[in-house]
Amino acid sequence: MEEGKVINDERGPFMEVITTTAAMDNNDYSLVITKAFDFSRILKSLLVFSALGVTFLVLFYSSSNNNGQFVPSFGRLSTFYGGNNGTVPVKDEYYDLRLVLEAASTKDKTVILTTLNDAWAEPNSIFDIFLESFRIGNNTSHLLDHLVVIAVDEKAYFRCRNLGFHCYFLKTKQSSKMANEARFMTPIYLEMMWERLAFLQTILSLGYNFVFTDTDVMWFRDPFPRFNPDSDFQTSCDSFNGNEFDIQNAPNNGFLFVRSNNRTIKFYDFWVSSRHTYPGLHEQNVFNEIKNGTVVRELGVKLRFMDTDYFGGFCERSKDLNKVCTMHANCCIGLDNKIADLKTTLEVWKTYLSSNHTTTRQPLNWTVPNKCHM
Repeated sequence: MEEGKVINDERGPFMEVITTTAAMDNNDYSLVITKAFDFSRILKSLLVFSALGVTFLVLFYSSSNNNGQFVPSFGRLSTFYGGNNGTVPVKDEYYDLRLVLEAASTKDKTVILTTLNDAWAEPNSIFDIFLESFRIGNNTSHLLDHLVVIAVDEKAYFRCRNLGFHCYFLKTKQSSKMANEARFMTPIYLEMMWERLAFLQTILSLGYNFVFTDTDVMWFRDPFPRFNPDSDFQTSCDSFNGNEFDIQNAPNNGFLFVRSNNRTIKFYDFWVSSRHTYPGLHEQNVFNEIKNGTVVRELGVKLRFMDTDYFGGFCERSKDLNKVCTMHANCCIGLDNKIADLKTTLEVWKTYLSSNHTTTRQPLNWTVPNKCHM
């Protein structure tokens, strides 16, 4: 072999061995070995980065919705890092939901739930008014940490995520239709109400107590001290007759507190199935049909109907601002009407806060409903 001849090593395209007549000493052998070692390290690094890239792609596409569109999920990210308590939840159909509930719940596994569609999630619409009530309420702002927003369409979900709340996208066959305002007792309205009821049954089955609140309920005081520790199912009322355990009260399930136990889980199962017994009715009317029936009595569900002085609405307003916890825009049809009267309600509350309300028991003139009517 001629001195200075360059020969390509046939073992691979990434290595060249320069061999000369003088390259046969120990030092030059060390050079060859060192270069081979460097190549080995480079190859290992490439394999590691390739593996990480494949892992990222798997996680990315596993977060797609049924149509193949990427929908971000706190749940999957939390699980990748071990969840809130370092354990990995069971990967079943409620996998994402469990993680959202875990992140939002209180120590006694209670969450605050509301549902949201695009029409109510628009800026300066119902959802913004709802959030403002928490922020200006008496000892209510911290409760937003435990709020889970159940979005029934994609736009509402992304609005919730952009605002930084705990969000869950409840995907149904009706999701695209639920983005618009659902007028009272229309087919899409009824479908939305029954979908919501079945979902609440799922929450109970997963072991979580919940306060359910319609998004058109204003939160002025922390309601938890007003809940009865011995009742399973506590609901607000359109009208209250003075006896909180009288089933003849006119309930409104737009604000309620339910404890998770065998009685309530079975009760919700019966309630959902009763849709077929009373076709064409919404879930509130079906509740009125079954609340004093034999099945409810046999289950032993402890029902309580909450005083409108504390949990009022446009149907029957609280009479004392020193007591009121929530105000519901019930007995009202039309989104624009709700928005107008809810804004007035917030102004009345702000006026009350600016007065010497701690020492006076003042009669209340809510000046609402004004735009709302049934």
